[in-house]
Amino acid sequence: MQTNVLEFFLAGALKKCPNKTAIIDGDVRISFAELDRRSRTLAAAIVARAGVLNEPVAVYLPKSADVVIANVAIMYAGGIYMNLDVKIPPLRLKNILDHVGPKLVITSRDRVAEVQGATAGITHSQIVCVDDIAAQDIGQEADAAPLRFRKLIDTDPACIINTSGSTGTPKGVVLNHRGVIDFMDWVFEEFRFDESTKIGSLSPFYFDIYILELIACLAKGATLVIIPDKLPIFPAKLMEFIAEQAVDFLFWVPSIMVNIANLGLLEKVPLPALRTVFFAGEVFPTRHLNMWRRALKDAVFVNLYGPIEIHVDCTFYIVKDDIPDDQALPIGSPCRNTDILILNEADQLCATDEQGELCVRGSSLCGGYWNDLEKTTRVFVQNPLNTRYPELIYRTGDLAVRRADGLIYLAGRKDYQIKHMGYRIELPEIEHQVLGVPGIANACVVYDSPKKAITLFYQPSGAHVSAATIRQALSEVFPKYMLPTTYHAMAQLPMNANGKIDRNGLLLSLADSD
Repeated sequence: MQTNVLEFFLAGALKKCPNKTAIIDGDVRISFAELDRRSRTLAAAIVARAGVLNEPVAVYLPKSADVVIANVAIMYAGGIYMNLDVKIPPLRLKNILDHVGPKLVITSRDRVAEVQGATAGITHSQIVCVDDIAAQDIGQEADAAPLRFRKLIDTDPACIINTSGSTGTPKGVVLNHRGVIDFMDWVFEEFRFDESTKIGSLSPFYFDIYILELIACLAKGATLVIIPDKLPIFPAKLMEFIAEQAVDFLFWVPSIMVNIANLGLLEKVPLPALRTVFFAGEVFPTRHLNMWRRALKDAVFVNLYGPIEIHVDCTFYIVKDDIPDDQALPIGSPCRNTDILILNEADQLCATDEQGELCVRGSSLCGGYWNDLEKTTRVFVQNPLNTRYPELIYRTGDLAVRRADGLIYLAGRKDYQIKHMGYRIELPEIEHQVLGVPGIANACVVYDSPKKAITLFYQPSGAHVSAATIRQALSEVFPKYMLPTTYHAMAQLPMNANGKIDRNGLLLSLADSD
């Protein structure tokens, strides 16, 4: 019985194809044997610096082979890896580090000042520089360090992924070994991954898509081709890169795929090697999906759905039949060993075609939110359909319907949490920061779904406050994908009968202005 994610590597690629290329990162090529050696060396340094068994270790590095090495090293040491975005504002970095309290931070010499400048909570002794470790030869110590991971059990945390939080502090989602193993076992049963697979890794390594990419690499000997960060803003060059590298597997968010389709690049840049395309994180317009399918007739397209709280994804739909451009794409059926409950307001199962909240039960549920029992107990609740024994379900807040054919379709959000550019964002978090800007009396953030635009309506308390002023203040706290796209100053925000801001009215005003 497998109890640890690292066992995918030990019984998989390391054993079966140690000399094969594991990672392509620009001009860097790293074999599985080299990945193992460098990870063990770093693991020894981690263990020598601090006891990290079941403790978080942050990785503050740009997307690169070094992050993969660090993650495997942390797993060898029995720790919990937490990849961070090196582009986030210092205040957000401080919030995450202070909230999670990692035992160590793995970074590079040129970024030590950024870590120390963000928070006083991380001392110099808690920082491990990959540059220094790479120049060392720890020798026999590296052989002893890996034994630490064998002390873990499958319900222990494997990693922490930080996502938006409504109070301004990101939520640390705790993913455990059991959930990752369960999800990846299903992936390997349903889809073909082997030593010939070349993964075009586009998403950030602090995103959940990376989990599938990493484990497919470690377990099956697939090669992880790291796509340079600058390519997504140049779609033509991105396509050329995929073609030159003969990438045959993609797991992308739809936004970039829509852009590629709109630019007509599918006809201009053939991708004969591409055989499997996963997409998730937001709705993929059917018209654009059909453009991809027409251009890549032999490729398999798979729509996946799932909040990060359930270990990557919990439903899937393999697109086989022709779907009209104006018809919504289903999120499909539950992944193996996962059950989807669609509950009405009385916490009863919805009938066919009845809309309700999508809830999930099974081993796919994460361990909750790091250091936040209140938020955890709010959404991980006793299954209302089961009064006989304790059983948790996760309330996603997503609205869905199950049709007569058994397929599930999304119908929107129950609250004000959105998916934007593949990221899950809580609109109240943005409002919370806007209200902290001097001169702002009130604020409301809504999501203009047709335009995929985060829209801010704000009420100055006196003198005019410019959109540029607000954007500058928010850019010091949020990454770019969380910044409002449009700004509307109003003398008075509309209120509904119960005295709350009329969000629906504001949304309708956007629709009327089109």
